[in-house]
Amino acid sequence: MAPPKRKSPASFVERHNLWTSRQEKAAAEIDRAIKRDKLEVVRFSFADQHGVLRGKTLLASEVAGALRNGVTMTTTLLAKDTSHKSVFPVFTAGGGFGMEEMQGGADFVMVADPTTFRVLPWAANTGWVLCDIVFSNGRPVPFSTRAIYRNALTTLGKAGFDFMAGLEVEFHLFKLDNPRLAPAEATWPPEAPEVSLLTQGYQYLTESRFDMLDPAIEILRRGLLALGLPLRSVEIEIGPSQVEFTFRPQIGMDAADTMILFRSAVKQIARRNGYLASFMCRPSMPNIVSSGWHLHQSLIETKSGRNAFADPDGLSTLGRYYLGGVLNHACAAAAFTTPTINGYKRYRSYSLAPDRAIWGRDNRGVMMRLMGQPGDAATHLENRVGEPAANPYLYMASQIYAGLDGIARRSEPGPSADTPYEMDAALLPKSLSEATTALRADDAFRAGFGGAFVDYYAHIKDAEFARYKKDANETDDPTAVTAWEQKEYLDLF
Repeated sequence: MAPPKRKSPASFVERHNLWTSRQEKAAAEIDRAIKRDKLEVVRFSFADQHGVLRGKTLLASEVAGALRNGVTMTTTLLAKDTSHKSVFPVFTAGGGFGMEEMQGGADFVMVADPTTFRVLPWAANTGWVLCDIVFSNGRPVPFSTRAIYRNALTTLGKAGFDFMAGLEVEFHLFKLDNPRLAPAEATWPPEAPEVSLLTQGYQYLTESRFDMLDPAIEILRRGLLALGLPLRSVEIEIGPSQVEFTFRPQIGMDAADTMILFRSAVKQIARRNGYLASFMCRPSMPNIVSSGWHLHQSLIETKSGRNAFADPDGLSTLGRYYLGGVLNHACAAAAFTTPTINGYKRYRSYSLAPDRAIWGRDNRGVMMRLMGQPGDAATHLENRVGEPAANPYLYMASQIYAGLDGIARRSEPGPSADTPYEMDAALLPKSLSEATTALRADDAFRAGFGGAFVDYYAHIKDAEFARYKKDANETDDPTAVTAWEQKEYLDLF
């Protein structure tokens, strides 16, 4: 009689039940794709607290095992501000987080979400997969921003809704003149690259300006489409070397994942072709115009698939309460929608960038814009406050938790601000420090995100602001962009 077959030990994913059946099937397809497409390496990446991708690249022969057993990373990555320096005492008891799993720079595990797998069109024989992060004992890392957003979607789902979001993202596309690679310039953070313009700007939506940028845009457009991203339009913005990409609306996690991959792809493709794409809100260069990220959003009834904001009168009662909640929590949410010091240089009165928490009907001077005519099935809200460097998981989670609180409290948004600057409304924070102060005090966000996460995130942002106040050479003009900001953000975002 033949001896019984030895059962192979359960994988990390199996032991901790980390995949759905859909992910199991997608993982098997990755195994086939590696052979079919003759891939040589696969990048395993996760989005950190700033929405920046970090990870490791594995040889194709190691991918099958890594998919099912994870890839280790150091927990110190979760302790860093935008300078990539740790701002928690990681070698003290609890690692500065009060958690044994993060003490001493211990490891956590990247667990691939196989449904996100792509073959990168700009990198030869290279695959890519987005990961979630857990501790080595299988417990979720509480500072995982993708998990934070998933929790928000779950909470929303229990209320009977899905979150639909459309992305409208502005950024700058420059010619890279000097990458500043001399050893003396490799400071921490490094000196900002030197760039020049591709257009002079100030001819909003003119075809001539678009054609000047088209050789560079074409490279980006083809790469994004090859990735399968739902690109909708490519437009010329008003500022020099400034463009806007918009995407078709997506449900749930897909919209946030699209934003993460979009930014990373654009930056990598641009750099390989002699350009620098920057999602920094307002680069420190003469005549540059600020960039924003407008988030279009609505709630979809899970059972019926109906838009819960649509109404014969323009905006449903539930939509009004949701809008009221977003406005009520706008100051605290600014820490997520506008997470850099630089982003607050954009908030100005009498401009396309809002400086107060008001709404209007198709009015581009307000924070929240109601889109759609009465009875329009596509009725939705557009939040115009965000900057393109925002972590999409936190930006979108903030909208869900604020909106749900508004629905629970039946918060009315007040009258439409048809003339925005005649309205008596709360001003948005004037600095990142003001935003984190509001965030720490916001009970709805502490309940939704968790008090530990709010304190963790605010600590990182407070450390960033403290370095800025210590080292930046500020002027009397609060809107002036400093060399400190250029060095900190231009190439990071």
